[in-house]
Amino acid sequence: MAGQAQFEELARQLSAVGAVKRDLGRILPPDCPGGSAAVLTLLGRHGDMRMSKLAELLAVDMSVTSRHVAHVAARGWIERHPDPADKRSRILRLTPAGLEELQELSRRTTHLLAERLADWTDDEVGQLIRLMTRLRASFGDCRSVPVRIPAPVVQESTPVAEETTRTPAST
Repeated sequence: MAGQAQFEELARQLSAVGAVKRDLGRILPPDCPGGSAAVLTLLGRHGDMRMSKLAELLAVDMSVTSRHVAHVAARGWIERHPDPADKRSRILRLTPAGLEELQELSRRTTHLLAERLADWTDDEVGQLIRLMTRLRASFGDCRSVPVRIPAPVVQESTPVAEETTRTPAST
């Protein structure tokens, strides 16, 4: 098993993945911010669904999901149909224009990744995919499992004089 130093370095590297995500966010079309892209991606991957399911997959509350859905619906990228099983609910469905937008998002993302990883071998890209897939699987469904943070280990010790750069006051 990896040691403490390796896990600390892994935590630093995972934090740095934020820079990759920000770069991917910069290539989104101006009328398709990240939340809208996530809605299109999830509908493309999972098919028609209720707002509640979309909120669960996005791991955000219904008010945030509603704003994202309103944005993509206003652009004609999704349709909202009454749910036959519950007339109060709506089923979200990609439109042909939504599928086109999703294909454009995929094209942009693929192009950026190909450009940035041009000096990687096919094996290295494959290894990254396998390891990231395994990492994600190790965390399971993070949306529904509460995070357990272990209590800090308290060690009894004798008080140590605090180091300071100040000059002691004269009395």
